[in-house]
Amino acid sequence: MDPNDGDDDEEEFGLSRNYFLAKETGSGSGRKSARKLSDIALVDEQVLRAAVPEIVPKHEKEIASLVKSYKDLYSKWLFELRCGFGLLMYGFGSKKILLEDFASSALTDFGVVVINGYLPSVNIKQVVITVAEVLWDQLKAKCKGFTGSKPKIQHPSISQSTEDLLSFLGGQLPNENDCFVCVVIHNIDGPALRDSESQQYLARIACCSHVRMIASIDHVNAALLWDKKMVHTQFNWCWYHVPTFAPYKAEGVFLPLILASGGNAQTTKTALVILQSLTPNAQSVFKILAEYQLANEKEEGMPVNTLYTKCRERFLVSSQVTLNSHLTEFKDHELVKTRRHSDGQDCLYIPLASEALEKLLQELV
Repeated sequence: MDPNDGDDDEEEFGLSRNYFLAKETGSGSGRKSARKLSDIALVDEQVLRAAVPEIVPKHEKEIASLVKSYKDLYSKWLFELRCGFGLLMYGFGSKKILLEDFASSALTDFGVVVINGYLPSVNIKQVVITVAEVLWDQLKAKCKGFTGSKPKIQHPSISQSTEDLLSFLGGQLPNENDCFVCVVIHNIDGPALRDSESQQYLARIACCSHVRMIASIDHVNAALLWDKKMVHTQFNWCWYHVPTFAPYKAEGVFLPLILASGGNAQTTKTALVILQSLTPNAQSVFKILAEYQLANEKEEGMPVNTLYTKCRERFLVSSQVTLNSHLTEFKDHELVKTRRHSDGQDCLYIPLASEALEKLLQELV
């Protein structure tokens, strides 16, 4: 038996004992911090956005070298596209420059449509029309004799249904199996494309015989947007881990900054989304409170009894219990807060500026 083993055990025991003694000593004081996250003085969003461009970028040479190293994969990616697969890029860092460089250098023989999925809104119908128009132009330029014959459908236009356009993109064209359009989607998991309907349409576009899709994802749960059929049959992804560590300059423009105080526009938008998900009666109760607050800006809030009386008069609630259920829902979503009036009565108020509240009432139809 090694005599040093006993020394090691004693040392470990001493460390463990000191750890628990330190914990006991620290908890014995019984003092807890009263600080809250909401107490942090956040910078105005406009000021912070103005300061962001002034940040000196780091490791530019290393990032450029890393992105350049992926050029060796371009020929493999092109081969997989010709075989009917889609390309899905993931990994930390913006992949916008990488995908655009691949499209401009390796996809010159094909039509390319770029979709910025990080934008606040994306019109899927317009995407289908654009892809169909690019394919039409490509066929006219590359397919001999196609202009002289009658195409199956007229020139793609907004007047045609999405189904007709998808039929055109997936239709069989004689002797033109290698004629396809490449759709490059920056952030296919972007906020405007995360709903099920958008992903279903993108999957249908991707499985068209004359379409190849190249996309990037950045959200950790992006794969949950698709089911097994969409991944393996429609998108037919080939996954590539291509971290670039490049800053999300373009992608981050439309996202709220964590260290910035939320502006009125963002707060109003959030409140509107929540209210639209509630029942019409709940929305009407909120309107009564909002109108009272705008008409009595100097008061600390609307007394609960007053709100109950007005709601009863308009047949919005039948009892105090019903009103309380609405108020609980408002408070859970932080649409309404409570504070004590000088006379000891509980008052309700909406934590929004008057301008934001007026805009919210206008948009809440």
